[in-house]
Amino acid sequence: MSNIDAVVIGGTGIGRLLYALGGDDETIETTFGAVEGRTIASDGRRVLLIQRHSGGHKTPPHKVNYRAMALAAKSSGARVCLSSAAVGSLREDWRPGTLAVCSDMIDLTYRRLTLFDDEVVHTDMSVPFPAASYLSEACKMVVATAQARAVYVGCDGPRYETPAEVRYLRQIGGDIVGMTASSEAIVMKEAGVPYGCLGVVTNLGCGLASGSLDHSEVVDVMKTKGQEVVDIFLRAVSLV
Repeated sequence: MSNIDAVVIGGTGIGRLLYALGGDDETIETTFGAVEGRTIASDGRRVLLIQRHSGGHKTPPHKVNYRAMALAAKSSGARVCLSSAAVGSLREDWRPGTLAVCSDMIDLTYRRLTLFDDEVVHTDMSVPFPAASYLSEACKMVVATAQARAVYVGCDGPRYETPAEVRYLRQIGGDIVGMTASSEAIVMKEAGVPYGCLGVVTNLGCGLASGSLDHSEVVDVMKTKGQEVVDIFLRAVSLV
């Protein structure tokens, strides 16, 4: 498959909404496995939609086939790849519901992901989210308030972070923490596909709020913000 203008990867709560837009089911074969997706037309653009965690939210973050998604995006000819990520906040002033455009990252997943297992390729990561401007502009177009610059910290998961880890991640410069976007940023950069990620704060990091964390909180926030995120994606795609 080729002639795709943009790839949109829907994370927790967003993949389902993207698929509700309709379109045609697609299977893209890569050397790292097959990628299931759906194509739609939006504002004259052909868009490939991917549910990061598969239908029904079945694939945990450490088992997502990031390399296959990157090669699928490359082989489709996509000019950009945009994604959403449910994230925890490392800042007390960024409360649940906050939108944040990722501008830099710290990868602590230790997944050792690369598209280049059999050759030495050192990829520049000076700008890990080169497609961020599409998301920033789209937020303005739909009048959505978003933090313009956010440092994303990637952790392996699927567990949440401890209070001490949250304090540490903030001290080293992180604003938000998640389990997927840093991995996508690495392989998309290696594949040569400009990548952007919109973080949706679903909870304060452990220790910043009273009580324990529960995934139902994440789901609830994404239900509230989901349609707004989809609207931002559709506007962003129109700019490609």
